Amino acid sequence: MFVDSVELMISSGKGGAGSISFWTEKFVANGGPDGGDGGRGGSVFFKVDNNTDTLSALRGRRHIKAENGRPGEGRKCYGRKGVDTIITVPPGTIVVDMETGEELLDLVNEGDLVLFLDGGKGGLGNMHFKSSSNQRPTYAQPGLPGITKQVRLEMKLIADVGLVGYPNVGKSTLISTLSNARPQVANYEFTTLTPKLGVVHIGDFDSFMMADIPGIIEGASDGKGLGLEFLKHIERTKTLLLMIDASNYRDMKYQYETLLIELQRYSTTLATRKYAVAITKIDSLSQDEVNELSKKFLSDIGLEANDILSKYKADNAYVSYGFETDFGVELPQDKPFFVLPISSVAHLNTEVLRYAIGDFIKNVKEEQEA
Repeated sequence: MFVDSVELMISSGKGGAGSISFWTEKFVANGGPDGGDGGRGGSVFFKVDNNTDTLSALRGRRHIKAENGRPGEGRKCYGRKGVDTIITVPPGTIVVDMETGEELLDLVNEGDLVLFLDGGKGGLGNMHFKSSSNQRPTYAQPGLPGITKQVRLEMKLIADVGLVGYPNVGKSTLISTLSNARPQVANYEFTTLTPKLGVVHIGDFDSFMMADIPGIIEGASDGKGLGLEFLKHIERTKTLLLMIDASNYRDMKYQYETLLIELQRYSTTLATRKYAVAITKIDSLSQDEVNELSKKFLSDIGLEANDILSKYKADNAYVSYGFETDFGVELPQDKPFFVLPISSVAHLNTEVLRYAIGDFIKNVKEEQEA
């Protein structure tokens, strides 16, 4: 079961109380106080594990609590420390305080072990309170209480490129064609009900991660369809690939503008992501129809058609269009990096798309590092 959000109460352990004890032994007349300290309460840690891909293990758990520290004992014996609790989460999980809405932790890096709540300190035993004026102290400190927080854990997938488009536009087919992912594919809308990740290989030593989310429709940012629930999963993606269906009853320009508007309304962060465009399902059209459709679409969104396949060997006769003659250049943020007609079913331009996205991601990384 795919679970990407859970609400929990998390508590660290209470410190153990200090002991009130006096040394009593044969032939020892004035042994004095010997009460030991209480043990520190257990702490709560978050561990980032790449082998975990959902929060389903935490579903149904209302309260996670670390062990309390044990109280001190006589003969200056210290109480045992409470056992720490480690909560394992997938990369991309954020921890949000439900009372304030503050983001407390952003857990991204594989293998990180992050302290969340420290255990309460153990109380001092009465041996610490002996003095010249009080040689028989009859009190000790109680342990300090642990910390309790009501939190919400949210998982956001980490990927290099996120696929965005209307339902049944071909996102699942594309990710199954380019990567090792095997999502459900069918000829009806909202086939994809949960996000999917796939690794796309470029040669033997290079690859990138692709994320597929359920389709976005008009009003997704207001809660319509499944888009709103899963748009958060592409907030961490470095780039976006907008997929426009050439065979859909909706006009291509309308699809394009609706997707950009919904992204903008949902998140200003998403609105600043660099993006490219793939025109899908061109196998149902002739070469001339594809070229004319592509030219019209580019004209509608204010771009001029230029061949951008100079860097790649086309795997078929279809022509790709963009507004730059080559990749690897800084592009306006309000325009796509490239526009490429493809067919995932017929494998038209899919290999070109693989390398085009790879160059796109490298370009964005270099720009961010500059």
